[in-house]
Parts: sequence; C-alpha cells; structure tokens
Amino acid sequence: MTTVAPRSAVIFDLDGVLVDSHEVMGRAFAAAYAEVVGDGAAPFAEYQRYQGLYFPEIMRMMSLPPEMEEPFVRESYRLADEVPVIDGMVDLLETLRARGLGLAVATGKAGVRARSLLETLGILQYFDHVIGSDEVARPKPAPDIVLRAVGLLGVRADEAIMVGDAPADVRSARGAGVTSAAATWATVDEAGLLHAGPDLVLTSPAELLAWCPPAPVGGVG
Repeated sequence: MTTVAPRSAVIFDLDGVLVDSHEVMGRAFAAAYAEVVGDGAAPFAEYQRYQGLYFPEIMRMMSLPPEMEEPFVRESYRLADEVPVIDGMVDLLETLRARGLGLAVATGKAGVRARSLLETLGILQYFDHVIGSDEVARPKPAPDIVLRAVGLLGVRADEAIMVGDAPADVRSARGAGVTSAAATWATVDEAGLLHAGPDLVLTSPAELLAWCPPAPVGGVG
C-alpha cells in the first residue's frame, strides 16, 4: 500500500477549481467584446484555451484590444453572485480547515477581484491568503504566485499541493517545487491539462483528502 506523505497546505486556483465560472465568464467576455470590438461572435472558445493566465496577457496573445478589460471586469462584478461554487467544495474546505491545513488561492484574476468574488460567494473565510496575478512580478505559468503562497503560508514547497485546472497551473506548481494536482471537474481542456503532466489527477474535490490526512495528535512515545 502506498504511503501518502502528509501535506500541511493546499493552494487552489479559483476559476474551474473552486467555482464553475465559465458560463458567467462567457457572458462577461461577450459583453466586453461587443462593447469594444463591435459586431460578430466573441472568440470565447479561444479565450478559454488560455485559462489560468492574466487577462491582459490573454488579450495580447489573442491580438484583442486591452480596453476589453474594463467592461469585462465590470460585467464580472455584476454577475458575480450567479457563479456557482463547485459541488462538494465547501465540505472539502471545512474538512481541510478542521485538519489544520493552511489554505491559499493563487489565481489568474486580479487580487481584488478574486477576494471580492470569494466574499460574494461566502467562501473567503476559509482561506489564509488570496493572491492575484497583479500581486506578483510574473503571473502563471511562472512560479512566482505559488512561491508567494508557500512563503505566506510558512511551509516548505514539498509540504504543499497546488490544485489547478489549466496547464499554466501545473507549470507554475512545478517551477515552485510544489506537487501539482489536476482538477478535472470543471476544466475546459482536460486533454491539455493532463498533457501538462500533473503529479496527481483528481476527478472530485473529495479525492484531495487522501493527500491531506489529519495531522498526528501528540508525539511518538
């Protein structure tokens, strides 16, 4: 039987991991595209391929106007209360907290947007730290945001797991020396996610608990 090395911290991506924001995100993206670019179908499927990256970087990669960010953010705030939390996620977070793990969010969103969304959805209180892409020098897939989370949580890299739904999450975790776990429950590109070579593959939030056992009580006699 394989022995699970105990972990003391979990770092979560936000969209597609904690919440299933893709439908609402698509509406915000379409509204921003119509306002800034004009008529025609918004290329949301292409946008989704860059999930995990910072919005301005995605605009650059798609050759779209950076001015789309303002209406996209505005619509995202307006629709925030329509974003569903992933089924089973609250139970997972409560169990991880009860087991004494440190929890952080490391997201492609700007930090203020991420904290606002989590607060709106009633789950901000579970996290010790929420870090946005605008709060580190280099966003994902660079390791900066995961390294920042590890430092703030006060753990070693080998004591943490990063749960993400995009190749950028896997690469960021790997660069930081943190175990990468692929969350497949709401990803838009499972093939790409698995091709990135995560250390673990999770099909439901509850599966993470096997890698985060309760801390032992008392010392060894």
